[in-house]
Amino acid sequence: MATKTKARLEVRQAKLKDVRAIADLIRRVYTELPPYTHGELRGQLNNYPEGCFVAKLDGKLVGYCATMRLDEHVAMADSSWETITGNGFGSRHDPTGDWLYGYEMCVDPDVRGTRIGRRLYEERRALAERLDLTGIVFGGRMPGYARALRRKTNRAESPQDYLQMVLDNKIHDPVLRFQLANGFEPQGIISNYLPEDKQSKAFAVRMVWRNPYVDSDAPPKHRLPRDVESVRIATCQLQARAVSGFDEFMRHVEYFVDVASDYESDFIVFPEMFTLMLLSAEERELSPLEAIETLSRYTPKIRKRLSEMALSYNINIIGGSHPTRMDDGDIHNVAYVCLRDGSIHAQEKIHPTPNEAYWWNIKGGDSIDAIPTDCGPIGVLICYDSEFPELARRLVDEGARIIFIPFCTDSRQGYMRVRYCAQARAVENQCFTVLSGNVGNLPNVANMDIQYAQSCILTPCDFPFARDGIAAEASENVETLTISDVNLADLSWARAEGTVQNLADRRFDLYRIEWDKRVGSAPTHIWEERSNSDSPAPHGRPTPGGG
Repeated sequence: MATKTKARLEVRQAKLKDVRAIADLIRRVYTELPPYTHGELRGQLNNYPEGCFVAKLDGKLVGYCATMRLDEHVAMADSSWETITGNGFGSRHDPTGDWLYGYEMCVDPDVRGTRIGRRLYEERRALAERLDLTGIVFGGRMPGYARALRRKTNRAESPQDYLQMVLDNKIHDPVLRFQLANGFEPQGIISNYLPEDKQSKAFAVRMVWRNPYVDSDAPPKHRLPRDVESVRIATCQLQARAVSGFDEFMRHVEYFVDVASDYESDFIVFPEMFTLMLLSAEERELSPLEAIETLSRYTPKIRKRLSEMALSYNINIIGGSHPTRMDDGDIHNVAYVCLRDGSIHAQEKIHPTPNEAYWWNIKGGDSIDAIPTDCGPIGVLICYDSEFPELARRLVDEGARIIFIPFCTDSRQGYMRVRYCAQARAVENQCFTVLSGNVGNLPNVANMDIQYAQSCILTPCDFPFARDGIAAEASENVETLTISDVNLADLSWARAEGTVQNLADRRFDLYRIEWDKRVGSAPTHIWEERSNSDSPAPHGRPTPGGG
């Protein structure tokens, strides 16, 4: 009887669960180049998952390649690696592009000789053939060039001279030789492609493979169909009310979760600091610092109950925000995103308002990332964070198409700051933004004297969307649930074929957003000096947000 054994080698499409292993592989392979952040890798996988592949040998991830689609004029331009990849996120992927552009290929040094690289190249070729694309192009490293410049014999005088010597078999370059052996042809030198690549002196060879099944003289025929990728969103405009305790508060929250679930919503979002009404159960009015400490004690129960609701009602819950004491002792303003698969994600507010910092001593978080859901990646910007465009841009680079904005504003002016900025984020990032705010007041809770809100679901401004860029909005200052369907496929169409294409038309050669990798390592005394400063109090009474 024949014995069947398990396959040792697996080559497949990369998944988000592979990100940590991919990052470890990159560090092992490119010891002299800066590694990817996990956010960049998530962006690569989210922006074009069909173009990213991994190879696993005996259960260990040993190979990775990343690819995106581009128009020919972009793919063949003399652009730097950072320019053409959108700073490593793969965010310039064009679903109507007629070329595949490869921007990452690495194989574990310990398994070279097992043809892992060839298998990954075959996956790319199969993808190009399946989609009837013109071909594949990438900038190939020439890691022997710096050494060839120092040689006394067979010395290369220029990158063009080096390439010709490799073609004539006078110099052996393992990277270029591998690419040539896989059917790629050199078509010129790209200068200043990857400045960090000292071995190649920042030069690269444009390597091209043309699909033999496609007439290269025929005009590109790829268009993006107007598909339907519907997501139903509910935003809760929540009335502040006195409650007797935690259970009564959660009954109010559960009511809206239940209603949103009855309407088969995929998401429901609650306002920033929606848990403040728990303070009404206290016997006396608490000082701001007492109040924030009291609220923070509810954190485990809040997370648990919201997660249970997400599971039982089959809905993804963006739990507004809630003050939470962190492991280092600081209080942060945190949105808990409880998904219907049982997972819980946390997104901290990056920019506390002056009121939050002064009255409550709230500190800002240090990272912001897209959150994977069953409806695709999403992002959360808590109130004031929506007024900083670089945060939304980072989330969209990581693949987010919906950005939820829980807010808490006491005046119309504060609300309009959040509203106008949220609309701008939707336009400039060609994404949906969803606002949820508190209304009403609690006389015995100093932090909720008055509230102003008009919760809404905002869109880009182009033909597939609502005339004014408003998918739906609530009436001002009344408790209600606002529900609307949005079509994520409209975003894909607008980004590829819209009247304007804000994401694709960015000048990557002029500017970029670079997240500081040193964040979070500041000495504790810096925070102590900041919290103990003699800065004047903000004008007005203590309020949670203010936009």
